[in-house]
Amino acid sequence: MKIIIFAHPEFMPSQSMPRYANMLADGMKQRGHEVSIWRPSPLFFNKRLPGSLKKWFGYIDQYIVFPLKIRRRIKRIPPETLFIFADNALGPWVPLVKDRPHIIHCHDFLAQRSALGEFPQNRVSLSGRLYQLFIRRGYRKGKNFISVSNKTRTDLHRFLNTVPSFSEVIYNGLNPRLNKINPDHAREFLSKKLNTDLSGGYILHVGGNQWYKNRTGVIEIYDQVQKKNNSKIALILIGLEPSKELIRTYMLSPYKEHIHFIEEADDNLLNYAYSGASVFLFPSIAEGFGWPIAEAMACACPVVTTNEIPMTEVAGQSAFFIPRKPEKSPTMAKEWVTEAAEMLIHVIQLKDTERQQIIQKGLINIHRFDANHFLNQIEKIYMNHNQKLTH
Repeated sequence: MKIIIFAHPEFMPSQSMPRYANMLADGMKQRGHEVSIWRPSPLFFNKRLPGSLKKWFGYIDQYIVFPLKIRRRIKRIPPETLFIFADNALGPWVPLVKDRPHIIHCHDFLAQRSALGEFPQNRVSLSGRLYQLFIRRGYRKGKNFISVSNKTRTDLHRFLNTVPSFSEVIYNGLNPRLNKINPDHAREFLSKKLNTDLSGGYILHVGGNQWYKNRTGVIEIYDQVQKKNNSKIALILIGLEPSKELIRTYMLSPYKEHIHFIEEADDNLLNYAYSGASVFLFPSIAEGFGWPIAEAMACACPVVTTNEIPMTEVAGQSAFFIPRKPEKSPTMAKEWVTEAAEMLIHVIQLKDTERQQIIQKGLINIHRFDANHFLNQIEKIYMNHNQKLTH
């Protein structure tokens, strides 16, 4: 089978979606299929411009130059070729192949929902709302979809004008390089990297600076844990360079000497970080899926996360849950911090037998996210779909 994958450009800041496209391509190549990845090149983006203009010139590469190239190339592509969109945010390109065999992978609709005012804590500018409308008009031309969670599929169906011809949920495959490491060895490794003593364990968070990741909430909960527990346990946040808002919250923390940031961690570092953590804290306000939950469980780390879908969908019965952070009320926000901190302290102080029980539940839970199973399911859908449309 010949497959062409439309993917995000590698010159844009987020790398998770390009990695996802590469994972799909590698998986299908290993299964004997002919695979190509089509993505925009940085023509205008590479011009010497102020940072504020870079994004807009990147849009020229993505939505003017790239479609012109595709319209020429597509005329030479055999009709039985299956076109794959690695992300629903690539919607503006869907009309290019709407009458050809195609499937759109859907990860989340948080940007779409924000643009419609569904999240008061994330206000979107007029240009941002128009951009999301541009994306939505594109993917609405599609007919066949694969979503990463039931929550994502529910959101997809809300945004489509009609019921899609094909809409399935396939959980993504967990990175096979993440697995259990001896906690003492992991803590020794991280202690050397951060030049601090982590032998007593630490609280871990993994996530970017997106508003819904709630990284400031992580520090607020940590401060309350330290205040209540009077411990020296550290907090490690792994992700992109901290935002200005996060830095402000960090600077106000009475315990900032025990808070450590790690940027751009590779799989090896992530493996050690998860494995050595006393608890993984993931208080997201919203998600498309919530991969770090499964990653932490794969490394035998107990998880505390938000009691909302899709976090509950990923965690199953194998995590500890806290409410979602309230939107406006300062009083309710303080109550949320206190309740979350109490849950975190409870998990940190688990007896060995209780800790092993929740770890074992997590290790069983992640069998649902086996990488080979994911790729086998994807291949089956691709092949069945392609056969239906070409015969």
